[in-house]
Amino acid sequence: MSLVTQIEYAEAPAEVRAVYDDIMQTRGVDWINNFWKALANDPAQLKRIWENVKQVMAPGALDPLVKEMVYVAVSATNGCEYCSYSHTAAARKQGMSDAMLMELMAVVGLANETNRLANGLRFPVDPQFRR
Repeated sequence: MSLVTQIEYAEAPAEVRAVYDDIMQTRGVDWINNFWKALANDPAQLKRIWENVKQVMAPGALDPLVKEMVYVAVSATNGCEYCSYSHTAAARKQGMSDAMLMELMAVVGLANETNRLANGLRFPVDPQFRR
């Protein structure tokens, strides 16, 4: 259950519809997911977040599949079930296989384990890492 009303396309003001249209065109889909519908309660924030997503997730030094896989990893670590499902679907659309997802989750699990151990042991950082 959402904490705010989800703004459907038919009920959205023109400024929200413009962002929705851009989301659908950019993603090549014919629907808006619930995250954007909730953010539409604040049209300025909706537009700002969408513009940031388009900029950061666009092809660059990292290809879009790698970016989606990083998003999946961070979402899993942060416990964001919604984001995990959303970005796993996006990564699959870009070619992520089950084997890739399993390997990614193994790396995420290992990183979380060793990060907790390093934090718990509280030893100084090796000087060569500071270069």
